[in-house]
Amino acid sequence: MEFPTDSNVLVGLEHADDAGVYRITPDLAIIQTVDFFTPIVDDPYAFGQIAAANALSDIYAMGGIPKTAMNLVSFPVKTMDISILRAIIQGGVSKLREAEVVLLGGHSIEDKELKYGLSITGFIHPDRILIKHNLLAGDHLVLTKPLGTGIINTAIKGGLASKAVIAYATALMAQLNNQASRIMLKYPVHACTDITGFGLAGHLAEMVVPSGHGVLLSAKDIPVIPGAVELANMGLIPAGTYKNREFRQAMLEEDPSLDPVIRDILFDPQTSGGLLISVDSHASGDLISELRANDSPLAVVIGKVVDGPSGKIMVQ
Repeated sequence: MEFPTDSNVLVGLEHADDAGVYRITPDLAIIQTVDFFTPIVDDPYAFGQIAAANALSDIYAMGGIPKTAMNLVSFPVKTMDISILRAIIQGGVSKLREAEVVLLGGHSIEDKELKYGLSITGFIHPDRILIKHNLLAGDHLVLTKPLGTGIINTAIKGGLASKAVIAYATALMAQLNNQASRIMLKYPVHACTDITGFGLAGHLAEMVVPSGHGVLLSAKDIPVIPGAVELANMGLIPAGTYKNREFRQAMLEEDPSLDPVIRDILFDPQTSGGLLISVDSHASGDLISELRANDSPLAVVIGKVVDGPSGKIMVQ
């Protein structure tokens, strides 16, 4: 299928990147993204916060500054009290305010299933766009948030997650990636993405395939939300995990001793996950220190980019 384009499209459909980028002037481009989904937590205000943080994240991952937003709402007005929708939107607005983003409007429809999200537009200099696949051999891979939200969200739906686990995961998903993005731009970062529905391995695959390189991950260094491993051992694995693994399993070369639960966590679909940053190895220590001193206390190097084998994700 052929899509319309023009010479000012800097990042479009030809690559699976986090957002589209269109050049306005030699010094200014706009970044555009959109995301929405069904509730993943029971609290409507928290759901609104998470949905907004998730939508904003694509702009941060590309090194941009979000500026405007539009709400997207599907709501079962005949079966659900309108106060729930009001709380959801208030939660979203609270995150837009934190991000210094203005809400310009939006669109709503009546639907049998509640859905909420946002379309976000941001600014970036055309020469400073961080795309996914610009990995350089020797780079360290830095992850800013722990994994496991898909498993925990599955446990929430089943009524099997503790209040402490729910509170931790909710706060993590509602946390903006703005500070992490601001900090990484001070360092020699070559590529970046945010970890969402395809899981760590799935989004890393989108970085690896076009780059011509491979990556080596250290399983013991990958941070996991407290309680997620125990819930996974109970079988609370979301269906998306198996779909993600089926799609990208051929790229994975794992140590035979790798715990199968850790393999599941690598493909666990995340909501509003952290940034995965490919940074010059000489700067990774300083980047980690600054991230941890701010709002990414679990930021850690989880692996490195290697010359080959090309297109492979090796897990030790």
